[in-house]
Amino acid sequence: MLIVNANVEEIIELDNQIYLLKIFSPEIAGSIKPGQFVNLRVSESTYPLLRRPFSVCDVEGDFFYIMFNVLGEGTKTLAHKHHGEALDILGPLGNGFNLEGDFETAVLVAGGLGSAPFPYFIRKINGSKKILSFVGGRTFREVITYGMNNILTATDDGSLGFKGNVVELLNENIEILKSNKIKIFGCGPTPMLRALSEFSIKNNFECDISTESAMACGFGICQGCPVESAKDKDKFLLVCKDGPVFNVKDIVL
Repeated sequence: MLIVNANVEEIIELDNQIYLLKIFSPEIAGSIKPGQFVNLRVSESTYPLLRRPFSVCDVEGDFFYIMFNVLGEGTKTLAHKHHGEALDILGPLGNGFNLEGDFETAVLVAGGLGSAPFPYFIRKINGSKKILSFVGGRTFREVITYGMNNILTATDDGSLGFKGNVVELLNENIEILKSNKIKIFGCGPTPMLRALSEFSIKNNFECDISTESAMACGFGICQGCPVESAKDKDKFLLVCKDGPVFNVKDIVL
């Protein structure tokens, strides 16, 4: 874990208030793993007070990217950053996706901004595994496919691709999944991850999920991001320290 002062290289608006922030930090870019995150202070002032956690979206040389949408004062401040502005960043943090194993196809399942960690994931796989991406959202405006490969889409209202949620789309393609040696990797809102966990366990698929939580410190001191352990009902794990990526058999959502 490092604390670095890193400079903004550029900010790119993808679409519909979705932004990519490109940050120069050889230290973090050289050590981050897919699924890990950084905790970022968005302002030099005391407002907003707490750091904000962001998955690392991609890495190119000495630069890394985060993807975000504008929801509150913190992300609104980020969206107005300019080239050369300094950011106080803590990272890399947490545990990322486990890319090891004898699976042949990585099945990526993303809901909304849950697609954020997958461009770097795909870059690190680097052709060693096949990629199949299932991307969902409530409407077509919430389907974010930046940096993803071999994409099937789902929307709750049917405005793009399959009409229904992304886990229902997985079930529609169950025979394809069962005919391949797969491992599932998911990221998105908790209801989606809960449904994905149930789907994976029911069908005996290996599955890692990247969970979400409010994280004040980012490394386990504040104890503010507990998740129930599936193996010990009296124990809680921390999203920031033990996750954010967990095997679905290890936690109860």
